[in-house]
Amino acid sequence: MSAVKRIIPLLDRVLVERVKAETKTATGILLPEKAVEKLNEGVVVSVGPGTVADDGKTIPTGLAEGDRVLLPAYGGSPIKLETFKDKEYLLFRAEEILAKLQ
Repeated sequence: MSAVKRIIPLLDRVLVERVKAETKTATGILLPEKAVEKLNEGVVVSVGPGTVADDGKTIPTGLAEGDRVLLPAYGGSPIKLETFKDKEYLLFRAEEILAKLQ
């Protein structure tokens, strides 16, 4: 099992891998890192069980693993582990995620 699959979010939190922008144009020209913007799109890696209501029942999150989501420009807690330096993972509350992409 990969290290990122061992991270299980609590409550209504969602672990998202940010999608990286293309570093090469359609014609094959390589773009410098400073010219590439961060995309506000990600893929859900793991989802917590949901929010606990006042009566003690769990309200499940409307997201599932593999969903493509639209992320806010700011927010989320970056997850940094040595095992995945080349990828960017963020932990969001489900209510912070803007939309699910189809």
